[in-house]
Amino acid sequence: MKITVGKGSCGIAAGAGEIFSLLEQKAPAGCPVVVTGCIGMCYLEPIVNIETDDKNITFVKVNAEAADEILKYINGEENKASQYIIEREDLDNLNSQQRIALQNCGIIDPENIGEYIAREGYKAAEKCIKELTPEQVIDEIKISGLSGRGGAGFSTAFKWNAARSSKGDKKYVICNADEGDPGAFMDRAVIEGDPHAVIEGMLIAAYAIGADEGIVYVRAEYPLAIIRLELALKQAREKNLLGENIFGCDFCFDIRIKAGAGAFVCGEETALIASLEGERGMPRLKPPFPAEKGFWKKPSNINNVETYSNVPWIIRNGGAAFASMGTENSKGTKVFALTGKIAKGGLVEIPMGKTIYDVVYGVGGGIKDGKKFKAVQMGGPSGGCIPAELIDTMIDYKTLVAAGAMMGSGGMVVMDETTCMVDMARFFLDFTVKESCGKCIHCRIGNQRMLEILDRICDGNGREDDIELLSDLALQIKDGSLCALGQTAPNPVLTTLRYFLNEYEDHIKNKKCTAHQCKALLTYFIDNDKCTGCTLCAKKCPNKAISGEVKKAHSIDMEKCIKCGKCADACRFKAVVVD
Repeated sequence: MKITVGKGSCGIAAGAGEIFSLLEQKAPAGCPVVVTGCIGMCYLEPIVNIETDDKNITFVKVNAEAADEILKYINGEENKASQYIIEREDLDNLNSQQRIALQNCGIIDPENIGEYIAREGYKAAEKCIKELTPEQVIDEIKISGLSGRGGAGFSTAFKWNAARSSKGDKKYVICNADEGDPGAFMDRAVIEGDPHAVIEGMLIAAYAIGADEGIVYVRAEYPLAIIRLELALKQAREKNLLGENIFGCDFCFDIRIKAGAGAFVCGEETALIASLEGERGMPRLKPPFPAEKGFWKKPSNINNVETYSNVPWIIRNGGAAFASMGTENSKGTKVFALTGKIAKGGLVEIPMGKTIYDVVYGVGGGIKDGKKFKAVQMGGPSGGCIPAELIDTMIDYKTLVAAGAMMGSGGMVVMDETTCMVDMARFFLDFTVKESCGKCIHCRIGNQRMLEILDRICDGNGREDDIELLSDLALQIKDGSLCALGQTAPNPVLTTLRYFLNEYEDHIKNKKCTAHQCKALLTYFIDNDKCTGCTLCAKKCPNKAISGEVKKAHSIDMEKCIKCGKCADACRFKAVVVD
């Protein structure tokens, strides 16, 4: 028997550390308690799995009381553990996924290389180094149709071939783990749950391009990922899977970690290289591309975490097997992080070609609290908002771009009817303004001007020409910015103008926010027919803006009202109306 506790960042945040300690202290002799990463069902954390010779039982939302009941179950005592067993619907959602990048996450102990090796770990690297030429490896990746999962969707085989063809006495393989999109945590989960898959993918890439040194550029805000990756590298070296004469061959390769300071722009490959070299993370003009002159002006291949983690599976199963999944333009599977107003938030991996509906309502369980689906932001702050009427949009690179969004690294922020789309555009633009490196004027100044326009619209001071001005600025910024951060920063504004123009017009012309989110545009008043004079609203008002006698209708002094909403939250009779 074995007890496994999910200790990814999401599990730890939900209390898995305490549960692990409790189970470890009280587990029967001979019953090991081990850790694993996030299996993707973040909404059910903490998750505990009991494995016996003939069955597995998964317990969810485990607290201290539940842990005690699980221990009673293990000891064969009468207990209430069954109420914490995962529901069939959730298990079916998990089993319906096609997991490649996430195949080991939540299954194996990421701190034990033996468990990775037991699941065919490093077999792909051994096959490449002992049996295949570098050109044959690249050909297999080409057959798979694997494209970069970091956002651009560029051909992985093309990049590898370009780096291999470039002349240089030194070459580098770099893993971009600088995941910075709001609502995105795919790469973090993979490193925390299956670090050896990333290492093996980099090892194969190094053999293919002729590199002897690798670097994982990971943001310092991912301390658990760094700890587990450092341990995985140490274990790989001890087994001669990194270092000199790997698998007894002439091939030598090792990996080190660079912790980045958390600049979003360093997700752009040339800015990442500048940061690695000790410079300020600022994009450089291309060409030359990193495959020609990258880190220290040497040929360098850069892919993200998810891209590398797909590579071992492709080599083991063949490129054609990977290409058989997905669409003509987008092969294989894609990992998405579901956040926002979704009922079942977490990670999901599906074949390309599924629809947004399949993800939001199929795996994600629909919208929280039974509210209406309004839109989904795909591609992070560089992506776009896809409205409810396009929920059947197919998920592949070209289709999403045609809809005004992008695949990005895989963040999906779900919005319901209470979301103000003007305010949402402002939120994402505020992020990109703060993260701009400031190198080019269009991004540094243009996005700031756009943000100021959105601020005044949400504050009730919008002007008649603001919509036209926003559109004009957005197009100029897209054309004039140096890197993808600036070029794509206007996307949330452009897509909300495209699909939710009526909300902009309501803000500007009618001074109304129909989603009731922009405080400056809200008016609070009390419906005399519903007010019972219970005085609860007056007691909750922090600014004493509500007056009235007991058991008589109250009123709100709008000059004193700070629009905090506490009166509406307190009223049990729905007498406080927000307009």
